[in-house]
Amino acid sequence: MAVKDWIQASRIRTLPLAASCVLVGAAISFPVTRGSELLIGQFWPVFTAILMTVVLLQILSNWANDWGDFENGADDESRQDRAVASGRISPSKMKRAVLVLAIVAFVCGLFALFLSFFVAGHLLPVLLLLALGVASIVAALRYTAGSSPYGYKGFGDIMVFLFFGWIGVGGTAVLLSHSWDLQWLFPATWCGAMCVAVLNLNNMRDHVSDAKAGKQTLVVRMGFERSKRYHFSLFALGWLSWWVYALILDAGEWRGMGWIGVLNAVHLMHAFRVFKVQNPADLDPELKRVALSSAVAAFFLLLAQTGLVAS
Repeated sequence: MAVKDWIQASRIRTLPLAASCVLVGAAISFPVTRGSELLIGQFWPVFTAILMTVVLLQILSNWANDWGDFENGADDESRQDRAVASGRISPSKMKRAVLVLAIVAFVCGLFALFLSFFVAGHLLPVLLLLALGVASIVAALRYTAGSSPYGYKGFGDIMVFLFFGWIGVGGTAVLLSHSWDLQWLFPATWCGAMCVAVLNLNNMRDHVSDAKAGKQTLVVRMGFERSKRYHFSLFALGWLSWWVYALILDAGEWRGMGWIGVLNAVHLMHAFRVFKVQNPADLDPELKRVALSSAVAAFFLLLAQTGLVAS
């Protein structure tokens, strides 16, 4: 067992996309914080604490997935890209590491809550956000691990949409701004849809082995060809939600819309390429492209809204 095995099990390439919900939440809440000396003063420290928490939760999910897929038979020794299935990390060591990391993520989340609300003297919202934090840890653990993982029953998509979309973006915005705007669900929908699209690509690529192992992902349930149409609908829903928010609901408040339009076109071309794919293995490069471009778009939104990028 080596450090590189733990790094590989962490699946570093998934972390930027997971962090997108924090970037988008910070972008939409930044205009609110500018009106308060307290909120703008603690904006970046709270942002950093939230970002660290979300990254830890994603690593936690990846480790639990590595362990859970082996325990439930979805991965065997042929998966040399998996730390537990390949034998590089024992199941018992991975299980202990998952439990330790869950505690660390929980403490990091408490620190974010402390920075945001305790210093400001607001205690009431803490209970709700604390409950959401605990739910996030449970969701990360139970995706493929445990006796009844929800990822094996086709519920992975909706959970990813909720936790990396509405809850992730909305929770970040609340922590940073101490307020809530129902319109924020539109950019949160964009973020959630992009994350689900990446999960869908992963499930499309692995649908044959998943079906053999009894892992009933949404792709296994609907079939490979129908999952292509579902994939396209995710981009349609996500980008429609974003443009309604940026051009109608929050018109005139966003910089760099030309660059965001370019990224929208990149995703459109990606969706059409997916339609043409016949060999599931050919989806792996597309998975990397859409994950990276979505993370770049979220990062650019934050930079643009905070004034660090010109229009």
